[in-house]
Amino acid sequence: MKNIDRRQWLKTAGLSGSFTFLGGLSSLAMDIPQKSSLDGQRIAKLNSNENPYGPSKAVRNAIVNSFDKACRYPSLVYKPLIEQIAEKEGVPPEYIVLTGGSTEGLKAAGLAYGSQGKEIIAADPTFQSMLTYAENFEGYVHRVPVDKNMGHDLKEMKNRMNSKTGLVFICNPNNPTGTLLDKNALRDFCIATSKKTMVFSDEAYYGFITEPDYPSMITLVKEGMDVIVSKTFSKVFGMAGLRIGYLVARPEIADTLKKHVMAMTNLLAIEAAKEALKDDGFYKFSIAKNAEAKSSIYKTLDDLGLTYVPSHTNFVFFKTGRPIDEMITAMEKENVLIGRPFPPFYEWARISTGTMEDMALFDKALRKVMG
Repeated sequence: MKNIDRRQWLKTAGLSGSFTFLGGLSSLAMDIPQKSSLDGQRIAKLNSNENPYGPSKAVRNAIVNSFDKACRYPSLVYKPLIEQIAEKEGVPPEYIVLTGGSTEGLKAAGLAYGSQGKEIIAADPTFQSMLTYAENFEGYVHRVPVDKNMGHDLKEMKNRMNSKTGLVFICNPNNPTGTLLDKNALRDFCIATSKKTMVFSDEAYYGFITEPDYPSMITLVKEGMDVIVSKTFSKVFGMAGLRIGYLVARPEIADTLKKHVMAMTNLLAIEAAKEALKDDGFYKFSIAKNAEAKSSIYKTLDDLGLTYVPSHTNFVFFKTGRPIDEMITAMEKENVLIGRPFPPFYEWARISTGTMEDMALFDKALRKVMG
């Protein structure tokens, strides 16, 4: 869905402000299982930023209908999806690199531009897949602490640049803090930085942004800059287990990235992604249900007087004031799984949005644990 269409829908549905909610969702309701269980007990799996409502029914049907082709290699169906993505993003097909989730794209870029003595600059904390992978291949990572608002410290990231800098990594909105960079500051930073080195914009959570006219850095790719953008079907589309994402970059950069892609994706995921891009109803449904769940999390945290970072994603980062390892164990005993440690914030926790049943379990568990 085009950004302007999504925001217009949010506005008309009454979601663009406080997200207090919710009429009309019944018309978007999906026939999707909403229960998770462990040893016969219901658990709230809120530790991996997944969309519990996906894949959509249409996507599931597309997967089943593709079983007869599953004996074939995925090259059979690459081209139509690449063309579909290219049309969505407004670039030629040669700008698109398919990957096994956006994580594979992150690792491929880290290997291409941040290994063998090269350096990467990134916020701290942020999503680690690219960074740790580059380090495995003799790359060095400058981890720049987030600022007082838990956002990227762009000034200090700029100061860390040197002749060895191979790539600057930006996860926006950021994982795990959920913060969103000012759009003008982001654009100015990416333009200036791309003149010196490669910029990677991880936009895994871009679909959850509701700020008016917030740009994807694909706009800079179209302007011919040294920028790579990653997207995924794991979040809003609810396809994390299918492992499919893509990169957008100028053709010569895309060709370099393709040489470093290893596993790629699979035929069923490709057919699923083709259908997902057409399933606008599920896209809207996912955004609305995420907003509802996030509002529930905020209420719980407000009631308990806990500090949190307003989020532009499908998770919330909040301060428990207790060691995170203890919180993980305590919440698990109440059948709620929360996010892993994110150093140096060892007294903070990341909670993903889930179904409203999950949110009720989270509410009950946190009140008990913090009581």
